[in-house]
Amino acid sequence: MTQGEQLLASVGALQGVAAADKICSTCVTLLDVHATAISLVSNGANLATLGASSPAARLYDEVQFTVGEGPCLSAVADRAPIVIPDLDDPADTRWALYRPVMLAHDIRAVTAIPVMVAGEGVGAFNVFLDTPGTLTEEALALSRLAADLARLPLLSLLDEHLRAAAADPDTEAWTELHLLARTDIAQATGMVMAQLDVDAEEALVRLRAHAYATSSSPTDIARAIIDRRVRLTPP
Repeated sequence: MTQGEQLLASVGALQGVAAADKICSTCVTLLDVHATAISLVSNGANLATLGASSPAARLYDEVQFTVGEGPCLSAVADRAPIVIPDLDDPADTRWALYRPVMLAHDIRAVTAIPVMVAGEGVGAFNVFLDTPGTLTEEALALSRLAADLARLPLLSLLDEHLRAAAADPDTEAWTELHLLARTDIAQATGMVMAQLDVDAEEALVRLRAHAYATSSSPTDIARAIIDRRVRLTPP
């Protein structure tokens, strides 16, 4: 059985987030890499993490949301794979905010493959290495397959919730999608808007900046704001 066949077999009849997580965890084994994650991207922003091989992988993916830049966003914008052989290479000046954060997490190399639906980039399959280097041609081909497969859990998740919502207007069918879209951050942004009397864009910038300054994830800071364990103050 080829690696591609093993990946397909591992997903089987799984759908939604379970399928996305399985794609990621299987690829870590088959590719022999540190971590993988599937990003969802909308309007040039890292919207959510659809799947991840581990909690650490989710954190790596969220860095792009924190700093507003990174290879998955560029892969979607360019509709082409982005390969960073060494995040510590001073000759590569892309993503000045992204690089030091990832290096602090001991990630040295990243490959991002765009996830395309109907000709549009909707996300990326990200491979994280803890040593400098690039994927082999075989590994890159498997990563492309993973990116293609990532369309299926996204579409099945949307279809599942759309059907449930149509059948029952009072259903909680959107809960999983809402969680994926980082509703904690949306709620916390609203609280910061009220506390500081700023617009949504400024409130989100403040939240991200606090996460960056404290080496925390935006989700953790958002939950702390909601729980009133953190209160942002005017500069």
